[in-house]
Amino acid sequence: MQCKHLGQMRDVSANTKGCEECLKIGQEWVHLRLCMECGHVGCCDSSIGKHATKHFHGTKHAIMRSIEPGETWGWCFIDGVMLDMQ
Repeated sequence: MQCKHLGQMRDVSANTKGCEECLKIGQEWVHLRLCMECGHVGCCDSSIGKHATKHFHGTKHAIMRSIEPGETWGWCFIDGVMLDMQ
């Protein structure tokens, strides 16, 4: 299956240097994900808050990418496919 949402990606910069919601409530995260439509930074599903997934459910912004050092993968929530973001 291919991602049908690549056209929704924008040239974004991270809005924050950590998970936006975790920073507000003083919570820690495991890994960070960047919304490729609006620049929201959320924590991964291994984190307590799962804020990247919650961001998708609240906005329907389909594509996020890992912003962990050395990682170049992305994920389309709608199509359920991994993406090479190099």
